Amino acid sequence: MTPPSGHIPVLLDEVVAALAPTAGETMVDATFGAGGYSRALLDKGARVIAFDRDPDAIAAGEAMAGNDRFTLIAAEFSGMERELGARDAVPVDGVTMDVGVSSMQLDQAERGFSFQADGPLDMRMSRSGPSAADFVNGADEADIADVLYRYGEERRSRRVARAIVAARPITRTANLANVVRKALGHKSHDKKDPATRTFQAIRIHVNRELGELADGLAAAEQVLAPGGRLAVVTFHSLEDRVVKHFLRERSGATPAGSRHRPAATEARAPSFEVTARGVRAGEGEVARNPRARSATLRAARRTAAAAWGDIGMGVRT
Repeated sequence: MTPPSGHIPVLLDEVVAALAPTAGETMVDATFGAGGYSRALLDKGARVIAFDRDPDAIAAGEAMAGNDRFTLIAAEFSGMERELGARDAVPVDGVTMDVGVSSMQLDQAERGFSFQADGPLDMRMSRSGPSAADFVNGADEADIADVLYRYGEERRSRRVARAIVAARPITRTANLANVVRKALGHKSHDKKDPATRTFQAIRIHVNRELGELADGLAAAEQVLAPGGRLAVVTFHSLEDRVVKHFLRERSGATPAGSRHRPAATEARAPSFEVTARGVRAGEGEVARNPRARSATLRAARRTAAAAWGDIGMGVRT
């Protein structure tokens, strides 16, 4: 089954190898997007249950509805335990996540995720709830600065927030990008557009991306059978940090406490065994798909130990 033209799943071979699907197993594609991972898993004979909160992805995925081994659910992947339970589909044998914004969302100017082409300042993956424009035009200056610093790692967040408030109302992506560039200074030869960090931060905030990721990892822990596999692809350090912390803690690799620094939580049996740490795309894949350059894969296998739930997640949303 060939993916749609223009869409290249990142680290596809590595994700499929980490999940090791076999005929008859049930795999969860937590971030359906254009369906690249789902198609590869179906090709291996697995049953696939996919999630996406983007109505555009759900509509495009209807073309696969004729496959009786495929189910597409319009929901956030953090709710997979509830959704799978309602379909009597727990436990499952594998869960994969390709987190963050998709290339299809970035490429549609009308979705407002990118400043590469002007569009309405939207950024909502689900097309519901407060938009990016609602945030930049309605939030306090201090709250905007906090979001830019926390989710964009923007060192001059206060300056940018001050410029945003002064320029209100801001309703277009080009408008916001120009405000940020003027506030920070921008030269044509700069390798990275200074607006990049602000757009990332606002997008993460509007979609509650890090909280969704943390909740999704905890849900995957609940639904995976003993021996079930988890494969997560991230695209920037904030996402990778959440996954790395989760797997380090759940695999028992967190340093033990001492009399000087007691353990934060009581000792628990590891619920995961890490099978892949920080896998990056090879030169060939990066040449074919530049988006793969920033991708990182982490994978693990579920043990028979009880799930930890949301203990120790500690992710601000």
